[in-house]
Amino acid sequence: MPKNRATRAPTTPEPEIYASRVTPVPWVGWVVGEIVHDVLTSPSVAARDQPQAGFELSRRALNRALLERQLLLRRHDLPATAALEHLVGMPSQNPSAPYIGLWSRLEGFHPDDLASLVQARKVVRIALMRWTLHAVTARDCLTLRPVLQPVMDRRMQACFGRHLHGVDLQRLEQQGRSLVEQEPRSLGDVGRLLVEDWPGHEPRVLGNVLSSLAPLVHVPPRGIWGRNGRALQTTAQRWLGRPLERENQPDELIRRYLAAYGPATVADIRAWSGLTGIGPVIERLRPTLRSFRDEHGHELLDVPDGPLPDPETPVPPRFLPDFDNAALAHADRTRIVDCAWQRRSLSPKTFLIDGFVLGAWRVIRGRSIVTLELTPFAQIARDDRVALAEEGMRLLAFLTADAGEDMRVSVRFVSD
Repeated sequence: MPKNRATRAPTTPEPEIYASRVTPVPWVGWVVGEIVHDVLTSPSVAARDQPQAGFELSRRALNRALLERQLLLRRHDLPATAALEHLVGMPSQNPSAPYIGLWSRLEGFHPDDLASLVQARKVVRIALMRWTLHAVTARDCLTLRPVLQPVMDRRMQACFGRHLHGVDLQRLEQQGRSLVEQEPRSLGDVGRLLVEDWPGHEPRVLGNVLSSLAPLVHVPPRGIWGRNGRALQTTAQRWLGRPLERENQPDELIRRYLAAYGPATVADIRAWSGLTGIGPVIERLRPTLRSFRDEHGHELLDVPDGPLPDPETPVPPRFLPDFDNAALAHADRTRIVDCAWQRRSLSPKTFLIDGFVLGAWRVIRGRSIVTLELTPFAQIARDDRVALAEEGMRLLAFLTADAGEDMRVSVRFVSD
């Protein structure tokens, strides 16, 4: 990180520096047919000299490569489905997270652009990488779940295996599928029904085990912007009317990870996906990949046409939603989080200054005012602070677009 961008954390709260009434943000329509590859290999990126195989990439070079591929260097004019597929889904433990993540990445993004896809069953929320909820397209749901099933099986055994004595998992899956296909149910409801066949077992355990064995998707209204509801689930096959794909090899998943998060080490691939034993797959893919190394000498794998922008490319402030993969998708996260802030950067919502995580944010809603509270991990230069506050006002306009005319919004900086 450049000198003077981060020093000691402020010792006193900084004053509120922006406040205004809500101004609706105009909705800009999508350019149909645009594809991510064309955007990321535009002349401004592709014309730069590209490092040769084996070249050492600095931490800053890896940062700019990650931000370019994560659509964070600048906002892009893309459909939400194209962005979701390029990113291989977006974490969705908090149902609003994909909306904020897409707002930070796409030009003129409107919540209806994603909400309409969820309602039309073209986007679903399902447990995938690391057995965590992700918002993905219907196509990716059916393609990725078989590839990642070993992750579900291994983590289920690690979390609940000691509680499953006497439970026939195949029978549990069959009965559980039948129950959620009759009607969408919460895992708690399913667990309470399953415990009739396995008395003495915790309903919570049986419900969670079912979510690892069967591809369960969350159904609306949960997942729709501005709405809430119980976490009701049914099978992907029932909801989408199509079977899962049969292919379960991770080759294409790894290529897509490198295109969206690379260059990366094998350890990074494992950390993001949760997959193990991928050495043979890497060797199978190696002839189709290029290789670099980081400042510590570790091998970095990459797709042949992955963009590597100039390390000095300027980056505007960006707000990341809960558990955004841009900040969590690597075993070595120093390409986006300084070592000093690694533990603190696990805060659900973070912001970027000069491309690096430098603080956390939260929204405080009052009766007549909505405040965006920013907690820097270190002192922020004045120009960066002003730019961050301006981006924060744009975020507030997005979050409060449906609020009444009397609603006020403000941005304030605070210390720990």
